[in-house]
Amino acid sequence: MSGNDRRRLGIDRRTFIGAGLAAGVGLGVGIPLLQGLGGSTSTGNLLKSERPLPQPFTLPFRVPPTLKPTRTDADADYYEIVQAQASAAILPGVKTPIWGYNGIFPGPIIESRRARTTVVTHTNKLPVPTVVHLHAGRTPHTSDGYPIDYVYPTDRSYMNQHSGMTGMGGDPAMTGDVSNGHRTYTYPLDQRAAMLWYHDHRMDFTGPSVWRGLAGMHLVRDDEEDALRLPSGTRELPIMITDRSFAADGSLHYPSVDASLLGHPGVTPDYVAGVLGDVMLVNGTPWPVAHVDGAKYRLRILNACNARRLDLRLDPQPDGAMIQIGTDGGLLASPLQHEHFELAPAQRTDLIIDFSGFAPNTAVTLFNDFGDGNMSQVMRFIVGDKMADGFTVPNTLSAIEKLAASQSVVTRTFRFKTGSVDHMNGWLIDGRPFSPDDIAASAGLGTVEVWRLLADFHHPVHIHLNPFQVLSRGIDGPGEFDAGWKDTIDLRPAEEAAIAIKFDGYAGKYVFHCHNLEHEDMAMMANFTTH
Repeated sequence: MSGNDRRRLGIDRRTFIGAGLAAGVGLGVGIPLLQGLGGSTSTGNLLKSERPLPQPFTLPFRVPPTLKPTRTDADADYYEIVQAQASAAILPGVKTPIWGYNGIFPGPIIESRRARTTVVTHTNKLPVPTVVHLHAGRTPHTSDGYPIDYVYPTDRSYMNQHSGMTGMGGDPAMTGDVSNGHRTYTYPLDQRAAMLWYHDHRMDFTGPSVWRGLAGMHLVRDDEEDALRLPSGTRELPIMITDRSFAADGSLHYPSVDASLLGHPGVTPDYVAGVLGDVMLVNGTPWPVAHVDGAKYRLRILNACNARRLDLRLDPQPDGAMIQIGTDGGLLASPLQHEHFELAPAQRTDLIIDFSGFAPNTAVTLFNDFGDGNMSQVMRFIVGDKMADGFTVPNTLSAIEKLAASQSVVTRTFRFKTGSVDHMNGWLIDGRPFSPDDIAASAGLGTVEVWRLLADFHHPVHIHLNPFQVLSRGIDGPGEFDAGWKDTIDLRPAEEAAIAIKFDGYAGKYVFHCHNLEHEDMAMMANFTTH
């Protein structure tokens, strides 16, 4: 049995025991049988498409357009984005209705400089309220995208035809901009260069809104990164990976309890664990082909799936394999070499891939060893002529402050488990569903805390405002893919992990939650405050 087979089957004693415990917990509250209880694939169930699917590697890879500021001044760059319904050419021969930032999926890329303020005004022309969260942004709470800080539609006639928003958290106060359908988000971006992303974050309805298209990438750059002279321009490839399913008419297929997204939240019982699509999209294109020079490239990869975990590798393997230079929170201290790389939903990795060792016309495939059939493949690279690039990966990339448990002023424990929410199967933190009124923790700015996180199933846990460092998993140290600053940790079934967080930046109320979006919508979220 190969190493890849072992990874996919998850055959090891700790994983096997964890799977049994998790299965017992889940079945006790009626959670349907899950894929990936062995710790290797995903918590969720496959939603099959209702129309024939395209053959992989027949459509070209594309990069979303970079958004230009509408104006700039000495202090900031200003952008405008309209959230709108549109049609996208995703599957051949049919148009797919989407919700898109500026009417496209993914949304436009925004590029910013460290410590230069980015101001984004969103106009909501969709039929439902929205919330915009800049994922990994070190952001004042007023612009963080708190789940009930709504941007209401410019035209609310559709809302008036449906029942009021009840949701699992009750009928929240109308705290968004209710006057004209606009909201302005201010991002100081006093943080390290990194790949951020922005997406809808409305309480109880994040999953279907992101599934319909509300996601885009945001790159922050700084002088430290520039000094490394990393591959850039056409040799820097932002890659957003998502899985989706399609109805017979080519529309996006999703098992919402209420398709209006204005009434009762959540998904039908078979998909409470998470929704897994059967079409792999890269920047909105199914299984695309990218033509690359025989040179070094920078691949900035985001797992933007609702619930699907990825285990990525290249075949044939380039010389030096995958050289990781960064993660969720930016550059690593020094490069790491991997033969494969695991990414839970919302996680990112920054890789240098050297295509110069391949003969022209070599096909190099990016595989996902956590998938089956076509979902085991992501995209393909066709290598061209060898080209000089003059780039060598340096031994030192960045200076990173190392956090230690001894710095902690308090240790907190949070348990992520299944449970009942409004007499339905749901997902809880410490036995409680999300409520805007409950505060799970209050942290002092300038302090370090250790959080112990315990899981029943797979839970990619994301914490707003500040990144963290992984201290341990079980009785061991950090895992193979835990290096550097993170904003999301991939908790495995029946696993306990410890992370260290240094709270700084801004006072206010923020959230932490599971980034399996179906879990988040079904109440696996909690508040913390900073002061």
